[in-house]
Amino acid sequence: MKLRKVSAAAATALVLALTATACGGDDGGDSNGSGSGGGDKIKIGIKYDQPGLGLKEPDGSFSGFDVDVATYVAKELGYKPDQIEWVETKSADRENALSRGDVKMIAATYSITDERKQKVDFAGPYLLAHQDLLVKADSDIKEGTDLNGKKLCSVTGSTSAQNVKDEIAPKAQLQQLGGYSECIAGLQSDQLDALTTDDAILAGFAAQKQYKGQFKLTGLKLSNENYGIGVKKGDTETVNKINDALKKMVSDGSWEKAVKENFGPANYKNEPAPKIGQIVQ
Repeated sequence: MKLRKVSAAAATALVLALTATACGGDDGGDSNGSGSGGGDKIKIGIKYDQPGLGLKEPDGSFSGFDVDVATYVAKELGYKPDQIEWVETKSADRENALSRGDVKMIAATYSITDERKQKVDFAGPYLLAHQDLLVKADSDIKEGTDLNGKKLCSVTGSTSAQNVKDEIAPKAQLQQLGGYSECIAGLQSDQLDALTTDDAILAGFAAQKQYKGQFKLTGLKLSNENYGIGVKKGDTETVNKINDALKKMVSDGSWEKAVKENFGPANYKNEPAPKIGQIVQ
C-alpha cells in the first residue's frame, strides 16, 4: 500500500502542534493529582453538607476537620491550598469516584470497613468516632431499643441505620435520604424521630446557630468508626505517603489544633489521635 504524501504546509503545522503539546499546552497538568505537586492540581473528595467536618460555606470556601486534614496531607504531597480542587463526594458514590479516577483521594467521614477495603485502599485512620443518635431536645428516645417503631434516618450509602436495625432495634423504620441536611429537616418537622450517624457529624449539626437548643445527642457509643482517607485500589504508594503525612500532623500538633477549632464549640468529647494503621474494633 502506498503512503500518502504530506505537503510541506501540513508537515509544518504538525511540527508546531507537537511542539505546543511538548510544552504542556494549557491543561495545567494531571487534574486528578497523580503527579507530585508543582503546577498540577489535585482533586480531593469531601462532603459539602457536614458542619465541622466538610462544609461548603456561602462564600464558596470550605471548612471542617476533614478539609483541614486533607489540606495538610495535600501540602505534604506537594500541593498548595490553591492547587486543591474540592469535589463533592456523596456517601453512595465514594467507591465509584475513586475507581473512575474522579478524585485522587477522599476525606469525607469515610469509615474503614472490611467491605469497603475490597474496593478501595485506606490511609489512616485519622479520627475515631462513634455511632450515636441525634433527636429533638424533648425526645423520649434514650436507648437504642427505643427506636423500635420509630422513623430512623440516615443518608443513602451509609451503614449506620442498617446497623441499628440489625443489631439493636429490628422494628425501626429506616428512612434513607440524600443528605444529612434532609434528615435534619425531617427531625425539625417531626416527620422523623431520630438521625443516626457518627457523633462527630451529629455534634457538628447540633452546634450550628440555627439549630441551637433544638437537638441533643443521646451519648450512645453504638460502634467504633475509624475515619480513613480513601484512595484507588492498589495505589499503595499514595497510601504510604498519606500515612506519613498523618503521622507528622499528629506529632507537630496540627491534628489537635484542628480538632479544637472544628469541634470545640460543640463540646465534642473526641478520642485521642488514633495510631496510624491501627483499627479500633
